Amino acid sequence: MNSICKFIGSGVVAGAMLLPVTASAEEVVNIYSYRQPELINPLLDAFEKKTGVKANVVFAKSGLAERMKAEGANSPADVLLTVDISRLQGAKELGVTQAVDSDVIDGNVPANLRDSEDHWFGLTTRARVVYASKDRVDQDSITYEELADPKWKGRICTRSGQHVYTLGLISSMIVHHGEAEAEKWLEGVKENLARKPTGNDRAQVKSIYAGECDISLGNTYYMGKMETNEKDPEQKDWAASVRLLFPNSEGRGSHVNISGMSLAKNAPNKDNAVKLMEFLSSAEAQAQYAADNFEYPVLAGAEVSDRVKGWGTLKADPVSIEEVGNARRTASELVDKVGFDNGPSS
Repeated sequence: MNSICKFIGSGVVAGAMLLPVTASAEEVVNIYSYRQPELINPLLDAFEKKTGVKANVVFAKSGLAERMKAEGANSPADVLLTVDISRLQGAKELGVTQAVDSDVIDGNVPANLRDSEDHWFGLTTRARVVYASKDRVDQDSITYEELADPKWKGRICTRSGQHVYTLGLISSMIVHHGEAEAEKWLEGVKENLARKPTGNDRAQVKSIYAGECDISLGNTYYMGKMETNEKDPEQKDWAASVRLLFPNSEGRGSHVNISGMSLAKNAPNKDNAVKLMEFLSSAEAQAQYAADNFEYPVLAGAEVSDRVKGWGTLKADPVSIEEVGNARRTASELVDKVGFDNGPSS
C-alpha cells in the first residue's frame, strides 16, 4: 500500500518494517500500533483521502508504550492504537499519553468506554462469550455465574487465567460481585475445567470439535477469523461445530473489552493526531473498522456487519471499562490464589 508508510524514527521496533516517509511533518501523523497493519490500513487510506494527511505506522506485538517512554520528548509517536483495557491504562500509567479535549470524540464514544480523564477512548468492542457444542449443549442461554455450576464439571475449556482476556472477565465479576464472591466463582469454574488452561481462544474451539470439552470462553471475533480462514480451512469446521451464547443477555449483559486509541504525550503532529482520532470515532470509520475486525462499533447506530449479526444479539454490560481495568491486579492475584492455571483438582 503506497500511501501508508512504516515510520521507525531512531532505533528498531521488533516486527516493524522500515519504509520511506513520504511527506513533510506538517502533512503526517505517526502511529504506534499493536493492531496489525492489514487491519488498519484501509481506514488510514480513507483518512488520507479525506484529509490529505499521510499516516505512518510502526507495528509491534509488544513494547510500544515502553518505547514511547524511553524516547521521551523526542518520540515521533502521535497516536497509540492498541487492544485491551490493560494496555490502554498501562500507557496512561507510564505517562506517555495526554488528555484530548474533543467534543467530537466525546460525542461518539460512550462514557463507559473511555477514560474519565480523556487519556484513552474505545474504538471497537468484542464480547467475551461462550462457545458451545452444537451436538452436546442444548441450552440457548447462559450466565457467567452458571459456569461455576457442578453440571459443567469436566466440560469447560479456556486459556490461561493470567491472559488479559481472562483477567478482564474475572475483573468484571469482581466489579459486579465483590472480591470474595469472585474468588468463590473462580474456584468453581476451575473445578469444572476439562484440563489445565492452555492455548488461545481458537484452540479451545478446536478442543470442542475434538470432543475434549463442551463449552469454552472466547472473544466473539475469533468466530469470524475461523469462519473466513482460507489458510487453515480446518478452522471452518471448528467454527461450524459450535454456536455462540451471549452470557447474561437477560440480565446485565455480556462482558466486553475494547480496542482503543490514545494521544501521545509528546505528539509532534498533535492537530493531525486529533483529526485522526476524531475520524476513527466517526460513523464512516466505525462501521468499516468493526467489520474488518469482526467486532462491534462503539458509536451508537453505527452498522454492525451481517456476519457479526448472524452470531446473535449482543447486549453489552454497561459497566465502566475503566472500573473493570482497575480491578485487574486483584483478578490476577485471585488466579494465583485459587491455582486456576493448575486445572481441576481431580
